[in-house]
Amino acid sequence: MSNSRKKLKLDELGRITVDEFKEAQKTPLIIVLDNIRSLNNIGSVFRTSDAFRIEKVYLCGITAQPPHRDIHKTALGATESVDWEYVEDTTDLVLRLNEDGVDTYAIEQAEDSIKLNDFNPMPGKKTAIVMGNEVEGVQQEVIYACKGVIEIPQIGTKHSLNISVCTGVVVWDLFSKI
Repeated sequence: MSNSRKKLKLDELGRITVDEFKEAQKTPLIIVLDNIRSLNNIGSVFRTSDAFRIEKVYLCGITAQPPHRDIHKTALGATESVDWEYVEDTTDLVLRLNEDGVDTYAIEQAEDSIKLNDFNPMPGKKTAIVMGNEVEGVQQEVIYACKGVIEIPQIGTKHSLNISVCTGVVVWDLFSKI
């Protein structure tokens, strides 16, 4: 039996500190959470954002804000490393990001959506993805405000993915393309 696949201990992973994270170059990707109800989902998005060094997370509408015990439980400290901001109105934020030259995309099932596997972010530009409410998805008004819609192709019987899983799939795909 080979020992070449030994699991690494935490101190062997070579992770950067929170201060180093704050100073490090970020992936030009912004995540917008549009009325997310589950504190665990919010925490998971922070943890994913830390893993891929996302530039910023915006918490909008009813989306809870740190500090909160249930967010912290799944974020595992990522609310300290990842830059975040609360903005009440998601549509206003998307319009502001558009004006700032950010390419904004709702992650949703909609007419004229681009399949995730066919989507390529514009080199040198920031991309913002809007993740929607667990029941209602991204608000229609927000979809209209976005530059486009990206859809994860699915072939099963269910119509959607959990928001934290969906965020992980989209972020990994875009990170690998950037």
